[in-house]
Amino acid sequence: MQVRPAEAGEIDHLAQLWHDTWHGSHASLAPPELVRLRTLPNFRDRLAVMLPNISVVGPAGTPLGFCAIRGDELYQLFVSFEAHGAGVAAALIADAEARLAARGVELAWLACAVGNARAARFYEKSGWRNAGRFVMFSETSNGPFPKDQWRFEKRLGAP
Repeated sequence: MQVRPAEAGEIDHLAQLWHDTWHGSHASLAPPELVRLRTLPNFRDRLAVMLPNISVVGPAGTPLGFCAIRGDELYQLFVSFEAHGAGVAAALIADAEARLAARGVELAWLACAVGNARAARFYEKSGWRNAGRFVMFSETSNGPFPKDQWRFEKRLGAP
């Protein structure tokens, strides 16, 4: 499965994918105020800023999933519902790990919404370890919004 850099012309498609999958998998786990702030324009604006750090899988113009990295963090990983179980997430997480390792990151981390058992199982199956809970401040148009998260970590470099 080929992973490639996201293209600027794919932002609208990726924003719709992110919006739909976030609302389908996270809305029930998030406070109503945060759900209200997670609009399609919000996802589009956030993607535009992250574009240089996003990889995708799928046809040009209509990717099936994407993964963004930020610093030493696997920042976002979302796959369309239609592509669940097709290996897209596994290809994207492997690519993110390789990109992080190439940046010299030895211990990578990611945040997973507390209660998102499906994602937690996937991360554990991919070799990530649940290091406990923490409060993360999510970016919103109303400023930082606190939410409970599980922190997963994976050693990428030599111990």
